[in-house]
Amino acid sequence: MSESKGSLIAKSVQKHAGRAKEKILQNLGKVDRTADDIFDEHLQNFTRQQNAANKLQKEFSNYIRCVRAIQIASKSLLESIGEIYESQWSGHDLLFMQTQSVDMLWQDFNHKLADQVLIPLNTYQGQFSEMRKKIDKRGRKLVDYDSQRHNFQALQLGMTKKRDDVKLNKGREQLEEAKRTYDMLNSELHDELPALYDSRILFLVTNLQSLFSAEQVFHTENAKVFAELEAIVDKLATESQRGSYSVKKSNGSTLPRNTINNSPVINNISPPPISSIPGKRATTDNLPSGVLYRVKATYKYAREDADELSFDVDEIIQVVEYDDPEEQEEGWLMGIKENNGEKGMFPANFTKPL
Repeated sequence: MSESKGSLIAKSVQKHAGRAKEKILQNLGKVDRTADDIFDEHLQNFTRQQNAANKLQKEFSNYIRCVRAIQIASKSLLESIGEIYESQWSGHDLLFMQTQSVDMLWQDFNHKLADQVLIPLNTYQGQFSEMRKKIDKRGRKLVDYDSQRHNFQALQLGMTKKRDDVKLNKGREQLEEAKRTYDMLNSELHDELPALYDSRILFLVTNLQSLFSAEQVFHTENAKVFAELEAIVDKLATESQRGSYSVKKSNGSTLPRNTINNSPVINNISPPPISSIPGKRATTDNLPSGVLYRVKATYKYAREDADELSFDVDEIIQVVEYDDPEEQEEGWLMGIKENNGEKGMFPANFTKPL
């Protein structure tokens, strides 16, 4: 058994040494090399195809990793939004349901990318390593064939004076065996390489259709969910402008105060403190009777009580005295809107004197 193993090792070493010698002689131009231009073209196509598949697999694997990272970030963001969206606000339960839908869409998208795109891509790419092994084997068998061919030619030339039929027959048999082995591999690759190269179109079409379809479905359904979320927030904004969630005045006349500057807080808007408004003197010339001065709205205000004024930015209000001076509160004025004559209280720091 040991002798057989040793014999096999020796034979393998001799074969490698023979191939190395043959390659050196070919590279030095001492002996010719069997040429196959058609196979060389197939090999170039195969190499380009393999490089393209490797790049696509690398980039797509990175893309899936990024998609998964975005899914995690999206889930964390929406969970945070759900936490700060107060339970009494409009659409609270619907918002929670829609954010859950977003996570389900991400999960479905990830599964489709892995199952319908990445797995087929990995299978497609797996063909190249096996084909490359076969190409390398064909290269070794070609060297063996060229080596036997050169050995037989040398044997023939060395027998110009004395012919040795035994050696010639043995050399011929070795040459024919090397040629059969090479021809078999070469013929198979001449069929398989073009077929593999042509398969790239159908594979790419199928793979890209799966990718683009998954993307289209995900983004379409995701857009619908976010349209619903936008509608929820729009409704909250509308109700907030109406004062639905504002903290009411404690005694019917005093607004909640900003803890920093003691200025009124209206509809969740904190206007500049009175101290930051320029002490511009109001013009009192040519005013109607009873009008102290005129102001211009710098902020929009929606009234919270029937005795207040609502106004938009840039509306003009005539400031007048309170009917009952005891009702006057710090930071509030009594006024009449010039455009419609409506009368009521309003926060002074939402306006500026004219």
